[in-house]
Amino acid sequence: MNDNNMDCDQVQQTDGSRSEESISSPNQRMTRYQILTLISMASVNFSSMICYSILGPFFPNEAMKKGASQTVIGLIFGCYALCNLMGSLVLGKYIVQIGAKVMLISGLFVSSGCTILFGLLDRVPEGATFITLCFIIRSVDALGFSAAMTSSFAISAKVFPNNIATVLGSLEIFTGLGLILGPPIGGWLYQSFGYEVPFMALGCFLFLMVPFNIYILPSFAADPTKDSFFRLFTRLKIVLICFAIFTLSSGLGFLDATLSIYAIDKFDLSPGYVGLLLLGLSLPYCLASPLLGIVSDRFPSTRPWLMVLGGLSTATGFWFLGPVPILQIQSQLWLLVFMLGVIGFSLSMIAIPTFPEILNCAYENGFEEGLSTLGLVSGLFGAVWSIGMFCGPTLGGFTTQQLSFEWAASVQGGLAFLAVKIVIKQNNEKDISPDV
Repeated sequence: MNDNNMDCDQVQQTDGSRSEESISSPNQRMTRYQILTLISMASVNFSSMICYSILGPFFPNEAMKKGASQTVIGLIFGCYALCNLMGSLVLGKYIVQIGAKVMLISGLFVSSGCTILFGLLDRVPEGATFITLCFIIRSVDALGFSAAMTSSFAISAKVFPNNIATVLGSLEIFTGLGLILGPPIGGWLYQSFGYEVPFMALGCFLFLMVPFNIYILPSFAADPTKDSFFRLFTRLKIVLICFAIFTLSSGLGFLDATLSIYAIDKFDLSPGYVGLLLLGLSLPYCLASPLLGIVSDRFPSTRPWLMVLGGLSTATGFWFLGPVPILQIQSQLWLLVFMLGVIGFSLSMIAIPTFPEILNCAYENGFEEGLSTLGLVSGLFGAVWSIGMFCGPTLGGFTTQQLSFEWAASVQGGLAFLAVKIVIKQNNEKDISPDV
């Protein structure tokens, strides 16, 4: 019991003290509070993502029955990201004043309540009423999600300052598990018990994470900083990394809003099988992330090249997902599954190095080392991610409705390829160097 109090006292120090960070040396064993923090962050990632991902297999079709068009469905997915954007910026700025633990637990509580409420939408009239309530509940849910994930990133980097990519990559196992289990569980529950049960069951599961994290998560004290998001965005390197994050999240958002309808129409799959289909995307991401995190921490110079290779693979995956009509290749289920696997693996090559690269750039440009700066970087990451998650479903849904899924996927591939060209150009001009 005394050891636990001692660990918590270490965490409660201000950012002016480096003693709690020094214990994160790669050559030392993890302390008690580090282990508790890791368990807490893993539970947050898993529970949040399993609730987020259950919509994909069945909600788009259910929404169409309620009178929503493909474009409106894309906007319902997109409004989640838009509110996540606003929440990430505000909460990232004020994480110290609110408190990282309070922010995380409050976010879990709000998100669990909204998940349960979303399961009641099949009882409301179709048309404008259904669509309006979808927007309202998803928007509030997004604020809760942004609170939980912004604090989760900041806390992880705070407690493990010397192994950020390794820890984030390891936590992506639980993110991936949530993304993997959400679609098939959601699809199976929907087929077996109807629309309400998936949301009720997983919403209650997320609610259980509230007392769990109240009990095991230590508290974190810190001093506010005068730095801002605007100062972060004055660095060209950070802007370019943010564009890579944007292409990553827009691709995922596009698949969330369009893949299930395409697979059902093209291959006559049931919602349950669509959930299994999404394993092809989530499983490679889940398995590759820890390994890429270790590589990123041990060989920091590889981070820009991981992003370049990941971008090229992502572009290729989206071009052959349809495939792009100009190739005149017939759509086949095995090719779709294989390309989803390529996209999942390549997205992990982009995602894992970005957070530590932005953080290193911030420290190199005079930002204070501590929870306040970590909150800014976490908020920036979440905000840019959300912009992509808004543009992917909305523009992707519109392009799919006006043209086809194949052409919309090709546009996503073009964005990834553009990001690669920009990063390579800046590398050659020494604005971004692999040695940074």
